[in-house]
Amino acid sequence: MLGCDQMLSGARPVTVREKLAELSETADAGLMPDVYGDGPVTVLEKRTAELLGTEAAVFFPTGTMAQQVAIRYGAELTGRRAVALHPLGHQEVHERRAYADLTGLRAVHPTAAPRNPTAAEIMALAEPVGTVVLELPLRDAGFVLPTWPELADACTAARAVGARAHLDGARLWESTPYLGRGLAEIAGLADSTYVSFYKTLGGLSGAALAGTTALAAYARNWRHRYGGQLYQQWPAVLSALTGLDRQLPKIPDYVRHARTVAAALAELPGAVVFPRPPHTNQFRLWLPHPAARLNEAALALAEQEKIWFVAGWRDTETPGQAMTEVVVHAPALEWTARDVVDAGLRLLDRIQG
Repeated sequence: MLGCDQMLSGARPVTVREKLAELSETADAGLMPDVYGDGPVTVLEKRTAELLGTEAAVFFPTGTMAQQVAIRYGAELTGRRAVALHPLGHQEVHERRAYADLTGLRAVHPTAAPRNPTAAEIMALAEPVGTVVLELPLRDAGFVLPTWPELADACTAARAVGARAHLDGARLWESTPYLGRGLAEIAGLADSTYVSFYKTLGGLSGAALAGTTALAAYARNWRHRYGGQLYQQWPAVLSALTGLDRQLPKIPDYVRHARTVAAALAELPGAVVFPRPPHTNQFRLWLPHPAARLNEAALALAEQEKIWFVAGWRDTETPGQAMTEVVVHAPALEWTARDVVDAGLRLLDRIQG
């Protein structure tokens, strides 16, 4: 099965051999494997900095590590041990609160509303913070984005209270259509930006932290201290470069088609889609059935009809109501709205049959 982010797809996962063949096809023939961060790592860092319009970028094996460094930098630069985080943010929900346990910082929550904090909420923080983190999109609120004016005002407010603005941009690549701005203009609002190379670009792993040359120098030191100075990382780096070449140009198509898919899924009996229309190529879907039965039906559909529809269902606080996350990637572009509805009905037939 795929991970917790489920892709509407009729395609099977690629094998290890196929993935290695893809990397060999796209690699520069003269590019040598890296040794402790040179070679292809340097190529990827330079390209990322150019895309985001920053002075520099530093490759990290994980986004969790990259974000720890960004938050630590803000604390040391400002002398403030608090960081403004959303309670649904990645650091709180998916990183085991490493900012607190490893860095000794504490969180201040500007808002509990299912969205990023507003400028007014940042200005009203009860205590000084070193960094204000804005997650684009806020995944655990339903992949929701602020508007461009809201984002710009929030970053301005962060600086007004003496903090750094940091973008948790793991899914920044797919945020550009909704925000109506390019990557460099979005990253230009903040003091630092983290991006992921595997979530949408299809890389094996890895992330980058982009910002000033001073941040980059600090990040390289702390990457080493955190254990991120690996001897060789060229497979992950090559897959990231392949994603930038092949997937990044297609992302606007994914976002556009996600609106078609979401509207079609909303036609299923009892279905709820949020947000509608989706802000990115990802959104949430609820159906009035237990998660176990939906997951069983999804697996049966895959085995019997070779269609990987949507799975990863989990039960909600409402009995008999389950939720999943839908991610629209390349295979879904071949699906019409009618195809989506038909597959959804066949899924439901397996539950009711």
